Amino acid sequence: MHSAPQDSAAPPRPRPSGALTATALTLAALSALLLGAVVAAWPPLLDLDGTLARTTHRWAVADPTATHANRILTDWFWDPWTMRILCAVLVGRLWWRGDRGLAVWAGAACLVGTLAQQVLKAVVGRDRPSWPDPVDSAHYAAFPSGHAMTAVVVGGLFLWVFARIGIGGARWHTALAVTVVSVVGVGATRVWLGVHWPSDVVGGWLLGALTVVLAMLLYARYGVRESAAERAHVGRA
Repeated sequence: MHSAPQDSAAPPRPRPSGALTATALTLAALSALLLGAVVAAWPPLLDLDGTLARTTHRWAVADPTATHANRILTDWFWDPWTMRILCAVLVGRLWWRGDRGLAVWAGAACLVGTLAQQVLKAVVGRDRPSWPDPVDSAHYAAFPSGHAMTAVVVGGLFLWVFARIGIGGARWHTALAVTVVSVVGVGATRVWLGVHWPSDVVGGWLLGALTVVLAMLLYARYGVRESAAERAHVGRA
C-alpha cells in the first residue's frame, strides 16, 4: 500500500505577531501626533522645547570641556555617516556568510530610513534653535533629528539581525547596551550643543523605531525564506 506523497514545498511563512503589529501602530500614532504638534507649532510643545533648550544651552556655554566632549561624540562616534558605515559592515558580513536576503533587507531598511528622514526635514522645514553665542552649528532643517533617527535605525537593525541569526547571550546584551547608550547619548549631545529642539530628538527616536519595526513586519510577511543560518537557529530553538 503506497503512502500518500508528501508535499515537498516549503511551509508558509508565519504571520507577524500581534505584538509587533501593535508596536508598529503605536509608534506610527505617536510619530503622527508629534509631527502634527510640530507642524501646527503647538504652544505647549514650543514652550517645553524652549525651556529645555535654553537650560542646556546655558550649561553648554558654562562648561566648554563638556561641550567639547559632546562635539567629539556627536561628530565622530555617533555621526549618521559613522552609523551608516556600521550598517554597511553588517550588510557585507551577512552577504559574505550567505544570508543575502537578510543583508538586502537590512540595507534597504537603512536606506529607507535615511530617505524618510531627509524628506521629512524638507517638508516640515522646522528652524533649528538660534543663539547669540552658539557652541556648534548644523545644516538642514531640524525635524526630525538625523543623528537620533539613524542611531535608532542602525542599532535596532543590529539587534534584530543578531536575534535572527542566533547571536544571543553576552554578545546580544552587549549590543543592546551599546545601542541604548548610543541612542540616548546622541540625543543628549544634539540638545546640549543647541542644534536641535528636544522634540526633534524624540521625533527621530520614534521614527527610527518605527522604521525598524516596519522592516521586521514586512520581512516576516514578504521577505525571502530563511537563510541556512536562520534555519539552523530556528532548529536549535
